[in-house]
Amino acid sequence: MDKYRWDLTKIFKNEEEYNDTIKEVNCLVDEINKYKDIIMKNSENLLKVLELDDKLDLLIEKLYVYTHLEYYSDMSSTLYQEKKEKVLSLLDEVSNKTSFLSPEILSYDYNIVLDYIKSNKKLERFSLSLERLFKYKKYTLSLEEEHILSMTGEIMRVPEDAYSNINNVDVKFDHIKDENGNVVELNQSNYSTYIESKDRRVRKSAFNKMYKYYKEHINTISSLYIGNVKNNAFVSKVRKYPSILYMHLYPDDVDETLYENLIKVTNDNIKCLKEFYKYKSKELGYKLHMYDLYVNTSKIINKKVSYEDAIKIVNNALLPLGKEYLSTFNHLLNNNCVDVYPRKNKRVGAYQWGSYGSEPYVSLNYEDNMDSVSTLIHEMGHAMHSYYSDSAQEYQYAGYPIFLAEIASTVNEVLLSEYLFNSTDNKDEKAYYLIEFLDRFKATVYRQVMFSEFESIIHKKYENGESITKELLCDEYYKLNKKHFGGVVNIDEDIKYEWARIPHFYTSFYVYKYATGFISALLIADKILNDPSTKDKYIEFLSSGNTKYPLDLLKILDIDLKDKKTLNRAFEIFNEKLNKLKELGSDK
Repeated sequence: MDKYRWDLTKIFKNEEEYNDTIKEVNCLVDEINKYKDIIMKNSENLLKVLELDDKLDLLIEKLYVYTHLEYYSDMSSTLYQEKKEKVLSLLDEVSNKTSFLSPEILSYDYNIVLDYIKSNKKLERFSLSLERLFKYKKYTLSLEEEHILSMTGEIMRVPEDAYSNINNVDVKFDHIKDENGNVVELNQSNYSTYIESKDRRVRKSAFNKMYKYYKEHINTISSLYIGNVKNNAFVSKVRKYPSILYMHLYPDDVDETLYENLIKVTNDNIKCLKEFYKYKSKELGYKLHMYDLYVNTSKIINKKVSYEDAIKIVNNALLPLGKEYLSTFNHLLNNNCVDVYPRKNKRVGAYQWGSYGSEPYVSLNYEDNMDSVSTLIHEMGHAMHSYYSDSAQEYQYAGYPIFLAEIASTVNEVLLSEYLFNSTDNKDEKAYYLIEFLDRFKATVYRQVMFSEFESIIHKKYENGESITKELLCDEYYKLNKKHFGGVVNIDEDIKYEWARIPHFYTSFYVYKYATGFISALLIADKILNDPSTKDKYIEFLSSGNTKYPLDLLKILDIDLKDKKTLNRAFEIFNEKLNKLKELGSDK
């Protein structure tokens, strides 16, 4: 087997096992349905149903992950598309047939559940799950209504599925000329390389050709995103949540004020971002355009870094996390858990995914540059979080919440940045790594918070009865860019179409977690570097899965995101790095 490709047989050994699992899912559904109307008759019934449902969820997860990973490895495959759709239909069918579970349990008083747990010790392992279930009691509908709502799942996926096709499969950009004058096909994977090019002509060409495509398809993409907003509004109204934002924050027990404070604190610190672009403008000798934002203005050329060399670099960067961490880290790298290189019809971008009971999988589109090294260490951070969590927790508590998902990956990135900066005495190299860090901060905090503010604005306007149009979407996004870059950067008009190429908008109110994750990771990495014993608390954090709400789990590492000082400290670090960069320039 190709060592640079996934081995998905670690999920299902063969098609026979895959098909047997589908049969087992159907049998479990039939078994669960035998308990309809008698779940709460006694503690034994409740226990049995929870055990069956747990097993059902695990098998559905395996089928879902397996078929999607197959599909993402070759999105042109009719076979993989059909298998994925079959599992999605099965998921809808299972959801439909088991939709009575939560409403039936929630129709009883929570005190009865507590009595059952007290009398039946085997129920104790489900106590946290039951507590969280009853948290949703006031937003749970009647049995009949839940059944009807479960039947809308396939319809509600249409905007995201259609957008995925137009952004991954049907997408075709124009060709551009690279730094050497060679005609190359622009795609989602290599765009980041060309937008960071030292050749301004290449950057401008890549920018214009990229947004030409989204401008041409803005009517369709606007309709899809508006459909997604309407989906959110429908569910929040039906379930009687106070707002769409509240509904999306509720699972993590996060207050709306944290979301709003994050936007406010970021906006209060936009001056730091503008100072960074003033520095870049001075180095380049001209006022920046939007296609100039990503270029590293140091004199170091973005050198080629092979995948094998990347592995050596990340191993050195992660030494502060200890031998045990690195041993597992390298096991995953060398055990067909990473799909390394880009291929035709392979899903663009990078991500980590997997199912409980098998090792995590990472997809890269490695391009032999330092940005790809950063992506490698980032995605492997996710993989390590999954590995520790799955190893330490039972299935129902192993899946750590998305709110925490970006922390482990970003801790790795920060450690990489510190290692690269400290491993050289060359001022130009130091400048390069500082700029890389500041650009990453911009991309993960400033940029994601801008996305978060865009989502908030659009959803609030819809909730207030305003009509959402392509013009409004583009205008509001353009205004946010003016706020973030106005006065120091020429705001090219085509940037107003950028929102249309952001797939995360179809996982609503998700992107703010990149920012909170980065802020948390900055402080955690600092603790690890200055106090070696912190790594033990960090491993404890990675192993905690979903055993507490996110903000409580962060307390293991003394991180309090509700404190504005914590949020502001991140921007102080940004400013400290920027000052170091300016000092390097003044020493030349």
